[in-house]
Amino acid sequence: MSYKIEALPGAGTLIGEGPHWDVETQSLYMVDIDVARLLRYDYKENKTYTAVLEGEQYASFIVPVEGESGKFAVGCDRRVAIVAWDGVSPTAKVERVAYEVQPGEEFTLNRLNDGKADPRGRLFAGTMYNDQKDILKYRKGELYNFEKGKPIALIKSDVGISNGLTWNEKKSKFYFIDSADFDAKEYDYNLDTGVASNPRVFFKHATHLPDGMTIDADGNVYIATFTGHTVYKVNPSTSEILLEIKFPCKQITSAAFGGPNLDILYVTSSRLNDQPAPAGETFKVTGLGVKGLPMTKTRI
Repeated sequence: MSYKIEALPGAGTLIGEGPHWDVETQSLYMVDIDVARLLRYDYKENKTYTAVLEGEQYASFIVPVEGESGKFAVGCDRRVAIVAWDGVSPTAKVERVAYEVQPGEEFTLNRLNDGKADPRGRLFAGTMYNDQKDILKYRKGELYNFEKGKPIALIKSDVGISNGLTWNEKKSKFYFIDSADFDAKEYDYNLDTGVASNPRVFFKHATHLPDGMTIDADGNVYIATFTGHTVYKVNPSTSEILLEIKFPCKQITSAAFGGPNLDILYVTSSRLNDQPAPAGETFKVTGLGVKGLPMTKTRI
């Protein structure tokens, strides 16, 4: 297959993550985690806008809030914050805290990591131990379901690094990556209740650490690998690797389909630990011959 990889203008990051394509604004939102920065790539302008999230140390995901223009659910430490940003200004502000998890002293070094809304608008996000020296050692993370009007629901405990999330609504499946397990799991998913059950490993790699994930309209998932230069296209039903998309940098963090026809795969990366250029750039992959699914805003 002939595909093309290009860097987006002005979308360099330290740790790029959480890409979310917003159909309404034709924009790709994402975060630069360790410097608490929000980014918006405007497709029509071919330009990237960035904002520092005032008073925060981390911004680990960004999901637009349904029905509230310029409002986003953002992961800040162990809080889900509602942030106001017009998508242009160089600063953004937390308006309120919607949820907080793991408040105890034993979780001081934990923070929220990847987050995404399910097809019904529930926000799913999980935590991880954030000390780089022992990042794979401790399993203090948890995965949660934040549903409007309900208490926080614990989906999974004993998590190392809560990471990639995506859903197949037609097949009632939920896919989840705990990077510390070096695998991706498929769950049966009840769309009415938000309950995930019966985990099954469908992707495992001996050395490449899986990170973020997305899905296409055919039900194949795309798994970014933080240590492998690669996004793997995988059939989760058969575990067959259908395609390996190779990038010019090592730390590939996540992926999302976007563009007017949802046929561009946007891919974030990291330059953590002084990785050489073009590490940290945000890329677009064209020519894949597939389309993604519209991403869901959160109801919060």
